[in-house]
Amino acid sequence: MTPEFFDSTRATGLSEPEAARRQQVEGYNELPQGTRRGVFTIALEVMREPMFLLLVACGSLYLLMGELSDALMLLAFVFVVMGITIVQERRTERALDALRDLSSPRALVLRDGQQRRIAGREVVRGDLLLLSEGDRVPADAVLRQALNLYADESLLTGESVPVRKASSEASTQTGKPGGDDLPHVFSGSLITRGQGLAEVVGTGPRTELGKIGKALQTIEQEKTPLQGETGRMVRQLAVVGLGLCAVVIVAFALTRGNTPQSWGQGVLAGIAMAMAVLPEEFPVILTIFLALGAWRISRSRVLTRRMPAIETLGAATVLCTDKTGTLTHNQMTVRQLYTDGQTFVSSPDATLPECFHALLEYGVLASKKEVFDPMERALRDMGDDLLGDTEHWHDQWEMVRDYPLSPELLALSHVWRATSGDTFIVAAKGAPEAIADLCHMEPKQVEALVEQVSRMAKEGLRVLGVAHAHWSQDQLPQEQHDFHFEFLGLVGLEDPIRSTVPATVQECYTAGIRVIMITGDHPDTARSIARQIGLRSQEQVVTGPELDVMSDEELASRIPNVDVFARVVPEQKLRLVNALKANGEVVAMTGDGVNDAPALKAAHIGIAMGGRGTDVAREASDLILLDDDFGSIVRAVRLGRRIYDNIKKAVGYTLAIHVPIAGLSILPVFFADWPLLLLPVHIVFLELIIDPACSLIFEAENAEKDIMLRVPRRPDERLFNFQVVMVSVLQGGGVLAALLIMYWFSGVFGHGGEDSRRAFVFTTLVAGNLALILTNRSWVRNFAAMFREPNAALWWVVCGAGVMLGLVLSVPALRDVFHMGALQPQEVELCVLAGFLSVGWFEVWKQLRRR
Repeated sequence: MTPEFFDSTRATGLSEPEAARRQQVEGYNELPQGTRRGVFTIALEVMREPMFLLLVACGSLYLLMGELSDALMLLAFVFVVMGITIVQERRTERALDALRDLSSPRALVLRDGQQRRIAGREVVRGDLLLLSEGDRVPADAVLRQALNLYADESLLTGESVPVRKASSEASTQTGKPGGDDLPHVFSGSLITRGQGLAEVVGTGPRTELGKIGKALQTIEQEKTPLQGETGRMVRQLAVVGLGLCAVVIVAFALTRGNTPQSWGQGVLAGIAMAMAVLPEEFPVILTIFLALGAWRISRSRVLTRRMPAIETLGAATVLCTDKTGTLTHNQMTVRQLYTDGQTFVSSPDATLPECFHALLEYGVLASKKEVFDPMERALRDMGDDLLGDTEHWHDQWEMVRDYPLSPELLALSHVWRATSGDTFIVAAKGAPEAIADLCHMEPKQVEALVEQVSRMAKEGLRVLGVAHAHWSQDQLPQEQHDFHFEFLGLVGLEDPIRSTVPATVQECYTAGIRVIMITGDHPDTARSIARQIGLRSQEQVVTGPELDVMSDEELASRIPNVDVFARVVPEQKLRLVNALKANGEVVAMTGDGVNDAPALKAAHIGIAMGGRGTDVAREASDLILLDDDFGSIVRAVRLGRRIYDNIKKAVGYTLAIHVPIAGLSILPVFFADWPLLLLPVHIVFLELIIDPACSLIFEAENAEKDIMLRVPRRPDERLFNFQVVMVSVLQGGGVLAALLIMYWFSGVFGHGGEDSRRAFVFTTLVAGNLALILTNRSWVRNFAAMFREPNAALWWVVCGAGVMLGLVLSVPALRDVFHMGALQPQEVELCVLAGFLSVGWFEVWKQLRRR
């Protein structure tokens, strides 16, 4: 039998400088991408927007009417608005590019003799890849070492059955995918079993997948539910706006004498109405908030793979989490050894008694030399420290076969060929009950074993059983049960919980989110951890075997009262997700293994581990924890709630400001003696405030202080719900009332002329617009409290609007362009005061609501 031992220590891989040189020459390891949008492309897209077309139509109409200054000013504003839009789009694209770089599949490579996990796009020809179960192969490669390696190549061949792989020292090129016992692995294929060391021979477009990759350029991202809802609202308002535009044009012209001049004025009034009603900011809000929101979440070490997860985060009611690595540090240490009634407690200066040597020796042999698993690392570290200079340390032995863990038998075995002798040495480790089964223990022995395991588990230890066997025949058996195992003892491992977890769990409870711990550990170990982190239902534990005999109806009735599930295998997570969903919960589920993928996909929010998780789990998930930390999940929930909150504020403000604009656009139609108070140039001026307010100010707002004190929002809650619409209409109605009052005041102060009244009304409208921005920054806190909250974009917009308004009111040429008369300083102060008082009722409402 030819040994195929996976040992990366025999190779060093490329040096970092050489890898960098090859990447510069050959490019990144990525499939051909669609053409990036440049500034010119974005500008062309902006030119097709309805708002842009309306502005150009107004400018053209002014030119036809001989109003050259009006036309030039309006067209100048057109380019300013276009510039703002281009900046916003580029900012969004940069955020999405950063997320795409983060979400690139990860690859474990050897460089300078060290293992490094890098983005798949950074893999270069000549890199040595370390492949293991659950990995997505990042590039075409030739296997140099393979241990029981199988790969799913269905993406390339259509064959659903994984193919067996063999290693080769001679091959330098890959052949075609498909077929057993070939040394080639291909980009995009999935390692379903085993481990391997492979040398990259083709990257990016030079891979088999790259040759067909151009088809991927045609795939477009689906819209999120929020984007769909917003799109429907925009379309509905666009139809209303166009209808009102036609009504305004006809009504204005007919009530003004049906002359060519009245028709020209009517067209201007109609276009102004269409611009006032069309809320073109809504799609901008959604695009920018979701893209930048995903970028902000990534800064908390959580990568968003699917945008709808951001919307769903605020509605999560249950958080199902693994224990190891998420609630704990995933840094195992061996704390106790037990054999023949004796216990050894590990300490830095302890000497291991002879009776424990065999237990530790075979615990190490039941672990891989190339260590990935924290438990195996702990065993090897202890073995190296205490047995490294003895005959019990066998680094020179070669492993010839492994029997992997399975849902039916939670134990694994490694078969070794010693450097001397003809027999094979077999080491097994796993769940104590599985090892007892392999050793065919008597009932009394099992009973004593269970009592000892329970004692160790109550101390919060994860307990493993260890056994050994010998095999003298050349042909190894098909199953572990065919060996004659002898029980050696128990290993108790400790993985301390993260110090932040108890406070984070309490934060979840305060936010109305239930926490459920799912682990493969012993029930007593799970209880101990549950007590340490402060879970509510600590003593009630349901085990995997109990789940197997429960009906779906029984599970759905039990699950509301159980927060700890122990001895659970990954396949059972899917049942738990479905039971929670059947009870109306919005479920977030963590996972890291290949078998976790169905549960991650079924959960409303699937959360994969970025550090120890497999590529399969990451691909099935909505979020990826880059640091595998439970606290990162809660930070993501907080950010998700903040993003949704800020979207609601931005949408509410946008609806509110369109009410007075639409009101001023339509009132002159019904009152023949009223002049056109709002012209297209005024609306463009307002857009210069509205656009950055929507995309910069509200997006940057901090979370409300009570955001994690609220219950999760209902998953069916609409963004444009009754409360948002009514508050927005009332806010806008308050500003419109202030405008009408100032229109009347302008006559009282002797400003009966059209331009003077327009100056009164427009100044009040700008002030009311700024007041709406300030008051909508929070639906909880008042003006004074909000001034203490930093928001750089706010002061740029407010100060910029103030300066622009000041110039328009004080520079005669600009007053002429805006068709406005001069105002006295005290009149300007009165207009500003009226604008801010128009939203005063909302400030009072906040205070009453808080009390």
